Amino acid sequence: MKAAGLLLMLFVISGCSAKPHVVEPDVGADSPRTSRLYVVSHGWHVGLAIAAEELNPVIPELKDRFVGAEYYELGWGDKGFYQAEEITAGVTLQAIVWSRGAVVHVAALPVSPARYFPVSRVVDTCLTAEETDSLARYLSNSFARDSASNLVELKHGLYSDSQFYGGQGRYHLLNTSNKWAAKALKSAGMDISPMFKLTADSVMEFVEENRNDCAPVTGE
Repeated sequence: MKAAGLLLMLFVISGCSAKPHVVEPDVGADSPRTSRLYVVSHGWHVGLAIAAEELNPVIPELKDRFVGAEYYELGWGDKGFYQAEEITAGVTLQAIVWSRGAVVHVAALPVSPARYFPVSRVVDTCLTAEETDSLARYLSNSFARDSASNLVELKHGLYSDSQFYGGQGRYHLLNTSNKWAAKALKSAGMDISPMFKLTADSVMEFVEENRNDCAPVTGE
C-alpha cells in the first residue's frame, strides 16, 4: 500500500512538475539538415551539446558568461543531487521523492564534444533549421528566471568552465534528467516517447538507431 501510495503521489505531482514542456518544431518546413546535435552519456545521465552560435541568439546571457565557447553542453537535474559534492543515499532519496527544485548545468566546450569527452559515449545527429530553433527554445525554457527575466546563477559547475543555473520543473522518479533529454530530442524533431526514456542507455540507443546525417556542404 505504501508503494502504491508513493506511485500515486508521483503521478499526481508529475502533472504539475513536467516543465520544461516539449516545443514542437515546424513540421511543414523541409530545410536541409546542417546543425549537429551531440548526445553525451555520463553513465547515469546524458547531456546535450550544441554549437554556441545556435544557442546564443536565444539565450544571450550564455555568450556573456562563456566568452569564446564553441559548444555548450547542457544537463538538467535535481538541485540537491546534481550539485552535491558527495552522493549519499539520503541525497538520492530526496531527489526521487521530494526534490527541492531543478538546476541546469552548462559547460563551455572549446572543441567538439567528441574530442572534449574522449572516453565517453558520444552520438551525433543532424537537425534542420526549424528543429534547431524548437530545440533552442526548449533549452531556453529549461532555465528559471528572476523577476527581471535574468538567468539565476548558482554554484560553479562540474568542469573547468561550467555553471549551474536555476531550472524549471521538478525532478522525481517519473521526471528524470534523461526524460528531460528525451523531451529535448522530441523538440528537435525526433520521434521519441519521453515517458519511457528514464535511463541514459535508453536515450543513447534511441539516438544511435534514429540519427540523421548532415547534408553535404556545397560550394557557392
